[in-house]
Amino acid sequence: MNQDATAASEEKRKTLKARACALAQPLESREAASTALQVVEFLLAGERYAVETAFVKTVHPLMEITPVPCTPPFVLGIINVRGQIVTVIDIKKFFDLPEQGITDLNKVLIIRAARMEVGFLADEIIGRRAIEEHELQGALPTLTGLRAEYLRGVTSDRLVVLDAEKILSDPKIIVDETVQA
Repeated sequence: MNQDATAASEEKRKTLKARACALAQPLESREAASTALQVVEFLLAGERYAVETAFVKTVHPLMEITPVPCTPPFVLGIINVRGQIVTVIDIKKFFDLPEQGITDLNKVLIIRAARMEVGFLADEIIGRRAIEEHELQGALPTLTGLRAEYLRGVTSDRLVVLDAEKILSDPKIIVDETVQA
């Protein structure tokens, strides 16, 4: 064998050995090395938002919604998802974003954190993607009020990543009213 072929063969062997060592690591250490955040991306009033997939139980089409009396305007109503009653929140109303009406593209992201489960009405689901944690920046000047309060970060391509756990643990979102008879 000539010297170039031997060097190329040795380089291949080193590359394969490095790959094997990386793959032989326990799964936890490989996941810890990756700081990618898995998110579900969706549209609200023409803007792109995302929520971590760890909080997304399922995405459900908006079928039949039942209004609930004596609730704040951001509570759209309730839906039945496989025998479970889920409250649907119109995040656009909660964040004071322009409303566009309901279409066939609307979906409900069933979000779960701690003991709370609620549906977020999305104009359209774009998909799932990974975002590196270091890509997240602080709030944009256009994100004020509630949107800034529930912000996890914004990417360079203007994807707003919401903090689902913070939203679901906020007392403003819990309806605890009693009606006098």
